[in-house]
Amino acid sequence: MLATLMLSLLSGCATTQSMQEPNPADPWEGFNRRVFAFNDVVDRYTLKPVSQGYRAVTPDPVQTGVSNFFSNLWEVRTVVNSLLQGKFANAGKATGRFVINSTVGIGGLLDYATHMEILADKEDFGQTLAAWGWQDSRYLVLPLLGPSTLRDTTGLPVDLRSNPLAYMDNEELRYTLAALGIIDVRAGLLDQEELISGDRYSFIRDAYLQRRQFEINDGELGDDPFSMDDFDFEDADFDDADFDDAGFDDAAMDDRDALSNETVVD
Repeated sequence: MLATLMLSLLSGCATTQSMQEPNPADPWEGFNRRVFAFNDVVDRYTLKPVSQGYRAVTPDPVQTGVSNFFSNLWEVRTVVNSLLQGKFANAGKATGRFVINSTVGIGGLLDYATHMEILADKEDFGQTLAAWGWQDSRYLVLPLLGPSTLRDTTGLPVDLRSNPLAYMDNEELRYTLAALGIIDVRAGLLDQEELISGDRYSFIRDAYLQRRQFEINDGELGDDPFSMDDFDFEDADFDDADFDDAGFDDAAMDDRDALSNETVVD
């Protein structure tokens, strides 16, 4: 599988389902599994070996610089989609990151913005469509590109056009940089394969869907009622009768203390 598929591993452990329990978000599982098998073969015999070789011969500082370079290009996509979603603060932060890293950071090779604690949530057009109302979408495995949804696939052309590499006149250099970006991502995720357990297809599907939902919600997991300022306990929640029924009366406690003292003396 290519880089898009491997990004699903970043969500960490996923709750997998057995093949006897189909995922409602994956009605095309039969088709998706066949594409998944094809992608897996392509990855095993091409992308993975190349990525292993890249990591073996490339010094760590160079790998970091390459990762920073492509991450910096993503900021343009984040700016565009943040504006479309009305997230103006996030758009401002992403703009600041891009300007700082593109200038002081020597074309994005150095990530000075992060050291300055200027952080922005990554956004893409799939997330924009979700913000506009297309919340639920069917899971779809794309040939070579890996896991996606019908919504995210619809937004893919917009994401490709928001990448500065798409406007390079030198096609050979453009394709070379695109290939390097895929290899860089795959090399950075080689160690993550150990996280996969059980059925590979189900694990990666569930991990991808969970990660996408996390990104769409901007990392919000919902409200915790116990952490809310207006959450109050009622006196009935601590009724003394409940403790009496449980055997926590004074007489019982005295008997237990006496028995404990006798045991110590003996």
